[in-house]
Amino acid sequence: MTNEIAPTNYTATLNELRALVHDARLRVQRKANNELLWLWWHIGHTILERRAQQGWGSKVLEQLAADLRAEFPSMKGFSRTNLLYMRSFAAAWTNPEAIVQRAVGQLPWGHVIELLDKLDDQDLREWYAAKDVHHGWSRAVLAHQITTGLHEREAAAPTNFDAALARADSDQAQEITKDPYALQFLAIGGDASERELEQRLVDRILETMRELGPGFAFVGRQVHFDIDGDDFYVDLLFFHVEQLRYVVIELKTTKFTPADAGQLGFYVAIVDDRLRVPAKHQPTIGILLVAGKSDTVVRYALASTTQPVAVSRYELTKEAQRALPDEDAITRAFADELARGADEG
Repeated sequence: MTNEIAPTNYTATLNELRALVHDARLRVQRKANNELLWLWWHIGHTILERRAQQGWGSKVLEQLAADLRAEFPSMKGFSRTNLLYMRSFAAAWTNPEAIVQRAVGQLPWGHVIELLDKLDDQDLREWYAAKDVHHGWSRAVLAHQITTGLHEREAAAPTNFDAALARADSDQAQEITKDPYALQFLAIGGDASERELEQRLVDRILETMRELGPGFAFVGRQVHFDIDGDDFYVDLLFFHVEQLRYVVIELKTTKFTPADAGQLGFYVAIVDDRLRVPAKHQPTIGILLVAGKSDTVVRYALASTTQPVAVSRYELTKEAQRALPDEDAITRAFADELARGADEG
């Protein structure tokens, strides 16, 4: 019996054919999804027309749903609730030809339902649909991003990037910040210590990475550096694989103070010097997560910091957040402290 020996180029050929199969399956899935969206839109559009022309109400939709299920027993999606979503879909995107050209045309029906359910503004639906397609979110991630108002939080953290980084790099670094960060998934109270908060972030690293945003890779916790015999520890260290930069994250369970920015800048300088490869990596940046802050205080503090850092608030449970002082109270306290210092001087 002759032993069959794989030719030398067998593995490369197999990989090539695998890629062809995967591409073909993806095209088939996209085509099927486009056809399904086309069908759902036309059913919804028909229901809209009949309601306008003949006053179709809920009882008619119940009968229509039952008749469609009876006619197509093996096909899912003909519930009364789904018919209502089809109607909303046709009302939101009025041109069926344009749907294919827009991001929503590339989304699964469940994702479209999230857009219809959670958003009334059509521009926001388009914005989240585009983000969904670009980042390949799951339905749960899309729902989380909408619920936590990503469009208001993204790139919103106060920073000194424009002064500490080159213009193009500054704009790019700003994109990966948020303010506030939604950490409700930690299921931890506002009285937690910094180490407890840090541990929960590591324990639930998948949710943490999801909230930080795409591109973040976890490097380590309490990363140790020996500086002339003294020990220093970075709370959380990440590497952004898209921007090719280290990101230092420090946690403070108290309101922001100017000293916090200095400490974070110190850690950014260490990581930039000890770990960054200048020929390959963009400058290291730091993100400070605090329980509360005054943007006025943050602005003054960042103006005197040369390392590129951002300061963001984090949100835990609503009950914990209500216990935090508001920005006006923090600003008043800071102003009173300055006044006392002037009087003592």
